[in-house]
Amino acid sequence: MVREKDVCWEYAEKLDGNKVRCKFCQRVLNGGISRLKHHLSRFPSKGVNPCSKVRDDVTDRVRNIIASKDEIKETTSVKKQKVAEVKSPGSLSATKALMSLETTSPTGKIFPTSNPLTPSSTNNQENAERSIALFFFENKLDFSVARSSSYQLMIDAIGKCGPGFTGPSAEILKTTWLERIKSEVGLQSKDVEKEWATTGCTIIADTWTDYKSKAIINFLVSSPSRTFFHKSVDASAYFKNTKWLADLFDSVIQEFGPENVVQIIMDSSFNYTGIANHIVQNYGTIFVSPCASQCLNLILEEFTKVDWISRCILQAQTISKLIYNNASLLDLMKKYSGGQELIRTGVTKSVSTFLSLQSMLKLRTRLKHMFHSPEYASNTSYANKPQSLSCIAIAEDGDFWRTVEECVAISEPFLKVLREVSEGKPIVGSIYELMTRAKESIRTYYIMDENKCKTFLDIVDKKWRDQLHSPLHAAAAFLNPSIQYNPEIKFLSSIKEDFFNVLEKLLPVPDMRRDITNQIYTFTKAHGMFGCSLAREARNTVAPWLWWEQYGDSAPGLQRVAIRILSQVCSTFSFQRQWSTFRQIHSEKKNKIDRETLNDLVYINYNLKLTKQVNAKSLEVDLLQSDDIDMTSEWVEENETASPTQWLDRFGPALDGNDLNTRQFGSSIFGANDPIFGL
Repeated sequence: MVREKDVCWEYAEKLDGNKVRCKFCQRVLNGGISRLKHHLSRFPSKGVNPCSKVRDDVTDRVRNIIASKDEIKETTSVKKQKVAEVKSPGSLSATKALMSLETTSPTGKIFPTSNPLTPSSTNNQENAERSIALFFFENKLDFSVARSSSYQLMIDAIGKCGPGFTGPSAEILKTTWLERIKSEVGLQSKDVEKEWATTGCTIIADTWTDYKSKAIINFLVSSPSRTFFHKSVDASAYFKNTKWLADLFDSVIQEFGPENVVQIIMDSSFNYTGIANHIVQNYGTIFVSPCASQCLNLILEEFTKVDWISRCILQAQTISKLIYNNASLLDLMKKYSGGQELIRTGVTKSVSTFLSLQSMLKLRTRLKHMFHSPEYASNTSYANKPQSLSCIAIAEDGDFWRTVEECVAISEPFLKVLREVSEGKPIVGSIYELMTRAKESIRTYYIMDENKCKTFLDIVDKKWRDQLHSPLHAAAAFLNPSIQYNPEIKFLSSIKEDFFNVLEKLLPVPDMRRDITNQIYTFTKAHGMFGCSLAREARNTVAPWLWWEQYGDSAPGLQRVAIRILSQVCSTFSFQRQWSTFRQIHSEKKNKIDRETLNDLVYINYNLKLTKQVNAKSLEVDLLQSDDIDMTSEWVEENETASPTQWLDRFGPALDGNDLNTRQFGSSIFGANDPIFGL
């Protein structure tokens, strides 16, 4: 009867004899409830296979139960030891050694460390690294976790506590610390809210969907100081319901205050027209703008569909597929390239394409040397393949490389614009100028080829007209001093009407527009403070919104409008890089925790990543490029429908101690979209 009271019986079915059946995986275990606990704890101790289907919360609970019983045993043992100490005062060091041995964790029993009675700095370092490695392996953590800013902070803090430090339990992490850190993050956002009365803010609405038709809408708020994640909403059941979405946007606007919101940026997955019309009709001073980075990506995507570019891409992929599907050839390529990758993985398919062409062009000479090297010719695993001859022919084809040069030349100006708008800075006042310069690069490059020039400019103009043009962008360009006072800028007259329309919307009452005409004249003619030496020197070096704050006092009404307009971002792109957060947190395992805890976890995780992104802006990091090569992309995969074991064929006999990278391993074992490694 005592055994029946054990709380773990709720996870098992009692069978005849001393057998139990696990309710999660239906495995029958001999040895009763004790062996069931070790089965559910997922420690492969006492010869019990760990349960493959048990929930994480159950595992944590069972481990705590086992640990509490171990503590009782330990306490009894310590008491006995203390009695012995009274009889033998000289046994203190032996007692500490005994306590140290008796408090070994289940993992420590499976993977024992070196003898603690004979410590050394080398052993301590090795034991610590070993324990950290076991923690990563046992919990299937992505190795890139070790690159996070909080990783070393955690280790340093633990080191300062000295021996005997006990980490917080799963329950304390999920309650006390989750709430405390959420409050700390929230306080940071409260400080930023104070500037909204002056600068206004942009609401960013971005969506994430998965293969199970889940649709999560992310809401972020951006102003000059920084961008904060606000919340995520599960819209899976209502994503095509315009009325429901309109009510959702209404509630978010009210949370920020309609008087603070200047614009809303949303991606094209929404019913854009319906939601935009609703917002414009109900909020007279709020603009709805498309995402600039999405438009630029569509432009690059259309470029790849041009016949001769498409053929060039296929030829380049012929080379990359041969190399990346043979480990020994990949090693040879790395030898000739000085360790550089031949291809690049970008944040979108079209970006990956043009970044890869750039990379191949840089390595053109080294690639040719490799194909003509004795090492290449002597390796029969690839040198005699039919596709090898094709690759050599392509590498020796001057027309192919001239086409690659052309692809790089026409794509790079738009990749530069994409990088600019992806930094999360208030750049709405520069998008007109950036796009104008990119178009001028096309005209200059094709100065002798009118047909090709027209082909690409038509693509750009169509996407600009249909996807990107916004009166707010035009007004911001008009108010940008680096544009307004630049005699080489020719599009000012064409955007003046949009500028006046924006002014009428933001200054709807005649009293608000009093003297606005004179103030516009003062600004455009650089009179008053606009014309002082400091203002002139800062036109091209200071952020436009800050320039207006410092030198716009000669036109106070226009100054307030200019600061609010020029303080906004124009893209969601930099925040889309955080979607791995949702692939991990919205996994099946995590969704078994309660919704409130899930939302808190997303809130903290996303804002920590955004903080890290702000701190990393000074580093030389290409925002368009991922760290690892996507081994499932069409630059590597030979077939669209690869067999489950095709990844093994890629390495074959060359698996002679060479490591697979995390992406290869995760994709091969768990599938390309598995959330375990967050890839």
